[in-house]
Amino acid sequence: MEDEKFIKDTENISENKELNIWEALIPVFALIGMLAYNVYVYGGDALAGSNQFILLMGGAVAAVIGMLNKVSFDDMIEEVANNIKSTTGAILILLMVGSLAGTWLISGIIPTMIYYGLQILNPTIFLAATVIICAVISVATGSSWTTSATVGIALIGIADALGISVGMTAGAILSGAYFGDKMSPLSDTTNLAPAMAGTDLFTHIRYMAYTTVPTIIITLIVFMILGFTLDPTGTADTSIILNSIESAFNISGWLFLVPVLVIVLIIMKTSPLVALLLGTLLGAIAAIIFQPGVVAAITGAETLTFESGYRGLMDAITVETSIITDNDQLNDLFSSGGMAGMLGTIWLIICAMVFGGIMEAIGALATISRALLHLFHTTFGLFASTVLSCITLNATASDQYLAIVVPGKMFAKAYKDKNLAPENLSRTLEDSGTVTSVLVPWNTCGAYHSGVLGVPVASYFFYAIFNYLSPFMTLLFAAFNIKIRELTSKTETSVA
Repeated sequence: MEDEKFIKDTENISENKELNIWEALIPVFALIGMLAYNVYVYGGDALAGSNQFILLMGGAVAAVIGMLNKVSFDDMIEEVANNIKSTTGAILILLMVGSLAGTWLISGIIPTMIYYGLQILNPTIFLAATVIICAVISVATGSSWTTSATVGIALIGIADALGISVGMTAGAILSGAYFGDKMSPLSDTTNLAPAMAGTDLFTHIRYMAYTTVPTIIITLIVFMILGFTLDPTGTADTSIILNSIESAFNISGWLFLVPVLVIVLIIMKTSPLVALLLGTLLGAIAAIIFQPGVVAAITGAETLTFESGYRGLMDAITVETSIITDNDQLNDLFSSGGMAGMLGTIWLIICAMVFGGIMEAIGALATISRALLHLFHTTFGLFASTVLSCITLNATASDQYLAIVVPGKMFAKAYKDKNLAPENLSRTLEDSGTVTSVLVPWNTCGAYHSGVLGVPVASYFFYAIFNYLSPFMTLLFAAFNIKIRELTSKTETSVA
């Protein structure tokens, strides 16, 4: 189980009694200041490389603080290595997503999804329907990452063709995907949070529904309202776009079998890496069967031969590939970066893990969490400090698992001392740790989703309504003492 792996990897949270809170916060303030100026200078191009270097600079500041507080350089490098090792699966998944996107483009799978989606989804219902579709897929698969990599890519394409903001669409995709990620028993974070807090999985899911269901309802209402305000001019060109797609690809409903099979494999608890690899290979087979002309054209060949077919498929899997149509809008849409297109995101993740690893090694993460724990003394204050701790760790450790594990360990006793059932903690960890990770550009989740969907975090941040509303909802429940379960002898027995 992935949750067991991350528990094991983070069993020993580094503490440094010689490090005070102000010293622990110096790297955080330095990083925020440098990132703010860097984004000011580079704007949307900041993720092309300069932000990555800034994360390394933030790590350097943390390393200096650590050495001044008797933390050896070797210990810091070891923790960085452990952090990067923990992202191996995510990096491999990113590479597989790049390869899958390439074969699904040249096979006509993505164009077919867009073709039928344009006829079914009009601008008025598109955003709300996107939330629902992604929520269903994510509950079934237990993975927001898989949802983005499959239906998310297609929905971005449909939005682009309809003239709907891709930022809005990405926000709707992530709102639905993270609702499913939270509520699915197949999700690693949904298993990890109750394990950290000391409750069982299904008690956690049932208790989480109290805050999650109202949040997703509000999200749907907002997207419905946004749908009515959209300018539907995109539909006027639909027939032209449909004709262009038909002229470039052989559109067939049989192509839906490939994504359906991938989703079925993940529902059956097949490893995401295996499912994505099979999806890539099935996409390649579909390309040879349904789009032989497209495969040949990628290499400049007039007909499909074994050599041109091999080169066409390998190019689609590994490097940037574009399909030229008679529609400029589709020319921008029908392109894929392959595995190479994911290298920028992988670079960002590695640099973020350097910063997070050094912060962990010098004891800064534990110091910050401990300070937040002692900041408040009321029940609401305990919930608020948990939320702040999770969000802070998402921004500093750059990893949603650490944003669940570290506060989970730090706050478990405090909740028990306040006579609060452990599901209060597990719900708060998910409401603030899991969902806010995607709002931080240098977090592994923010980097992944923005890379896969091709939409910068800054573009979808405002529209990821479910993600930033969730921590407010959990605080609202705490403030008005709504569904705050107290610890009873029965609860203690069940947990033990």
